[in-house]
Amino acid sequence: MSGSPERARGLRAIVLAMRSWRTASVALMSFASGLPLGLVYVAIPDWMRSIGVDIKVVGLITLAQAPWSFKVLWAPLLDRYVPPFLGRRRGWAAIAQVALFALTLWLAGVGRHPDSPWVIGALAFSIAVAAATQDIAVDAYAVDVLHADEQGVAVGFRTASYLMAMRLAGAFAITFASWSSWPVVLAVIAVAFLALVVTTSLAPRPEETIEPPRSLREAVWQPFVGFLSRPLALEILAFVVFYKLSDVMANALLRPFLHDMGYNEFDRGLVLGLVTWGSTAAGALLGGILTTGLGVGRSLWLFGIVQSLANIGYVAVALSPVNRPLMLAASGFETLTSGMGTGAFSVLLLRLTQKRFSATQYSLMSSLFALPRILAGPIAGVTVDAIGWVAYFSIAIAAGIPGLYFLQRFAPYSGREPDLRLEEAPAGPPATRRALLMAGIGSGVVVFLFSALVSALLGALKAMRVSTDHGFDLMAALESFVRLGGAEDGVRVVGLLVLSIAGGLFVAAVVAARGGRSGLS
Repeated sequence: MSGSPERARGLRAIVLAMRSWRTASVALMSFASGLPLGLVYVAIPDWMRSIGVDIKVVGLITLAQAPWSFKVLWAPLLDRYVPPFLGRRRGWAAIAQVALFALTLWLAGVGRHPDSPWVIGALAFSIAVAAATQDIAVDAYAVDVLHADEQGVAVGFRTASYLMAMRLAGAFAITFASWSSWPVVLAVIAVAFLALVVTTSLAPRPEETIEPPRSLREAVWQPFVGFLSRPLALEILAFVVFYKLSDVMANALLRPFLHDMGYNEFDRGLVLGLVTWGSTAAGALLGGILTTGLGVGRSLWLFGIVQSLANIGYVAVALSPVNRPLMLAASGFETLTSGMGTGAFSVLLLRLTQKRFSATQYSLMSSLFALPRILAGPIAGVTVDAIGWVAYFSIAIAAGIPGLYFLQRFAPYSGREPDLRLEEAPAGPPATRRALLMAGIGSGVVVFLFSALVSALLGALKAMRVSTDHGFDLMAALESFVRLGGAEDGVRVVGLLVLSIAGGLFVAAVVAARGGRSGLS
């Protein structure tokens, strides 16, 4: 990142970052990113169900969220092609915001005729595509425009702004619609997108002129191989995946956990929602500000340790009778520390991303960051079923250790800043297609066998916990896994196959990266 010739430190850096128009622009553009997520993720499903749409149809409409998970697939297009106005980042953001204005206004137009849920579902999906495109551009803009001393404060403000917008277009929009109507609420949100186009147009352009990739192939391939060719690339990627694992495990089944502990709908809904939303936003803001003063390396260590230990509160809730103050204190502190960890982690992502491929690389790493959250639900359900809540949250505390181990590899605890060298490692001899194929298949098989063994181990633990007369029998659990006794076993096997394919592709990419620029001979 480019920065001022003489880097500011401590309180002076924080004050300068808060006064920066670059910080304000990134925060306002992030507000635009939060609005469509709240609309598609929260408001539209609630709206459809409240007017009597069948729950199965509502469930299908929620698939409109998919573009956010797959945005990395078209992120290279935003790296390769430059709009004829406002530059490579602001131009794409403005295009997406105009599309969001038109689509949301269209949604408002059919709001008085919600008897066609499939039309609303199609519009929701189109809004999600435009919103995910906007996210790609806004994230890349933050990478390109922010000075190093501004990143911490900017991350805190953009996270708080994003959460505020998501809440306004989600839960608050539901309340506003009950006072007026959905067409009115949607029209207001549409006008907000149009207003934010002005903010995007006035936002400062990046100080460095970055040459875009020369071809679409380069835009697709180089962000992956270029990053994997770096020293410590694998340790950094492993850290990206594991750093928030403890926090993800804590939140994967939080409301089902509280249900099992005897807390009612009011506790699990309004009260918990307000507490966790406020503490997450405050944590992200505080974490970003402290990261500016402490440095990225020290902040990642401090917040990583604290966010793992915060799960002790949930262990206390699991061991106690219904106690609302204890529950709110535990969840509030855990989400506060989670927000702090996210603040420091987001600064690291900005530092890791190469400006030439900032759209693709940031999308890729944010997808890797989200991977544990996607997988945590099914894994958490099986684990809790096998060992119970107290043991599960105890494991969640220990789950913070792998992330800290990989952090030590490139950011020793005594250092202020991590080692994020951009120079590529010396390239070895190019890998053949046969070598890539064998590496991918072999690693995929290893991942599948290991995952199957872990699944059988959990099954054996569950059987031992359920029946006191039943000892630990791993072979019986393996036989049950192989027999595929029902649909649940089939779904589990499909999940393991998907995980294995992902592992195989990753190893093949690593082999290609270590084998030179093209990765193929």
